[in-house]
Amino acid sequence: MKNDKPPNYPKKKKVKVSSFVLEQQDTLLSSLISNLPHKNRKILKAVLKDGQVSVDKEVVRQFDHPLVPGQRVEVKWDRDLKGKHLCKLDIIHIDQDIVVINKSSGLLTIATDKEKRKTAYSILSDFVKTEHPENKIFIIHRIDRETSGLLMFARSEKVKQQIQKTWNATISERTYIGVVEGKVTSPEGTITSWLTESKAFIVYSSRKQGTAGKRAVTHYRKVMESEALTMLQINLETGRKHQIRVHMQDLGHPLIGDKKYGSHVNPIKRMGLHAQVLAFTHPATGKLCRFDTGIPREFLKLLAPETKHRPAERS
Repeated sequence: MKNDKPPNYPKKKKVKVSSFVLEQQDTLLSSLISNLPHKNRKILKAVLKDGQVSVDKEVVRQFDHPLVPGQRVEVKWDRDLKGKHLCKLDIIHIDQDIVVINKSSGLLTIATDKEKRKTAYSILSDFVKTEHPENKIFIIHRIDRETSGLLMFARSEKVKQQIQKTWNATISERTYIGVVEGKVTSPEGTITSWLTESKAFIVYSSRKQGTAGKRAVTHYRKVMESEALTMLQINLETGRKHQIRVHMQDLGHPLIGDKKYGSHVNPIKRMGLHAQVLAFTHPATGKLCRFDTGIPREFLKLLAPETKHRPAERS
């Protein structure tokens, strides 16, 4: 019997549209600000640049384009286009409670007293305000500026406090990939020490239990090696400042590019540490979320030039 049921085509995504008719002479950007007061100036400039604004059905990008009474202005709010142009971060996951990004090496998580330039926090804050000017994000944890990889933010103070207070129970996996100098002889191992930070912001390690420092435990497993370098999979049992960097120095194999903790080589002009996997229980749904960026291509080229880069897993 012939099936006459029409094919189930996917529904076309609806694009939200705002429109208004000019009542008095004005310029385009000025009229957008006056007629769309709930949108901030930055997003209105962005949609103009992106070609999402039309006057009498003709796309206009000029901020000071003159308008006369009776002309109709229309804005198409294409969220994907906004995100592409307004957020220079690799957003792995975003929902109403959390945001997970893949931070690039060289970018601070948050500003410091000595460093005020663009940070992951400031870029992401600007991005969430494109949906509504009162939207905010909150720092849950940090990774070093020289480290790339997965970083999670909260979208409310409540979620931030919830995750921080239950950190050990909420976070089920934090896996890093590190490229270190020399050949690591052991296929796997565990480093335990007590860490203290000096006034010069250098972290020191002691194997003596009972010292004033904080206990730090790092597990590692050899992934691959070359004549001069070794790639390690590193899992944190604790999360102390500079923990991996100091423990690799303790191992006698500092991370490449980490001059502060003993490295003498920098073949890729950055530190060889990447936060690859982050798994946690979602604060609202209770669902297990696991994100995996894969191994950075520049790391693979150092040890396995023919290896193809595996794309990020997003769940």
